[in-house]
Amino acid sequence: MTRRTLIAGNWKMNGLADGLGFFAEIAPAVAKADADVLVCPPATLLRDAARLAAPHGVRVGGQDCHAATSGAHTGDISAAMLRDAGASHVIVGHSERRADHGESDGDVLAKAEAALAAGVTPIICVGETREEREAGQAAAVVARQLAGSLPVVSPGMELVIAYEPVWAIGTGLTASVEDVAAMHDAIRDQLPEPLTTCILYGGSVKPDNAAELLALADVDGALVGGASLNPLDFMAIIKAVSRKSEPLR
Repeated sequence: MTRRTLIAGNWKMNGLADGLGFFAEIAPAVAKADADVLVCPPATLLRDAARLAAPHGVRVGGQDCHAATSGAHTGDISAAMLRDAGASHVIVGHSERRADHGESDGDVLAKAEAALAAGVTPIICVGETREEREAGQAAAVVARQLAGSLPVVSPGMELVIAYEPVWAIGTGLTASVEDVAAMHDAIRDQLPEPLTTCILYGGSVKPDNAAELLALADVDGALVGGASLNPLDFMAIIKAVSRKSEPLR
C-alpha cells in the first residue's frame, strides 16, 4: 500500500465569485495527476466552488471551523455547515489562526474532533517560528503541538498533518530539503501506530521547488498558499507530483 499524494490550495482571505473559473482552468492538470487535488476557498465561495469543482475531480475544503456544532457564535462556522456546503476537508490550527487568534493546541484539538464527528477530514497544521528554529527547538515545538492537537486515534480515522514552518509562510523562504525531510520523518515517527496519514509540506511551495520537495519520501503532498491563487502556478505544482513508491509506515 502507498499513501495517495494530496495537493491542497489555501486561498486564505482571497477570492470573489468571478474567480471561480479557476476550476475549469486547472482541469487539464488535475485529469492527468497522480494525486488528489483540494482547494480551500473562503467560506463565501464554498458552495459554488464545490459545484464547479466536482466535475473536474477537485475537492473543496474549509479554512477553519468552530469546535461547537451550532450555537451563539457570531461569525463562526461549524464543521457540519462546511460539510453541508460541500466540503470534504477543513484546515485547523494554521499558523495564522494560532498567531492572529491566539488558538492553542487544545483549541485545535477540539476543532479537529468536531471535524471528524461531522465527517470532515481535518488538516492539522503544526510548525515552528524562526526564533524557535534558531534556538534549536523546532523538533520539540512541533512534537508538542502534534501531541496537543492530535485526536485520540480510532479505527478508520482519516486526517492529514501539514508541517508549515511559520518563518517560511508568505516570506519567500523555504526550508532546506534536508530540514523538511528530517521534520517529516520526526512527525511520522510520532504518529500513533494504527494511524496512517498524509503529511503535507506547507512552507512557500512554488512551481520551482515543488518537484524537489514532493520527491521526499515522507512528504505526501503540499499545502499551497499564494501559488494556489494562480491557476498556472497551481497546475505546475500539480504536475510536479511523481508517483510514490514508498511503503506505508
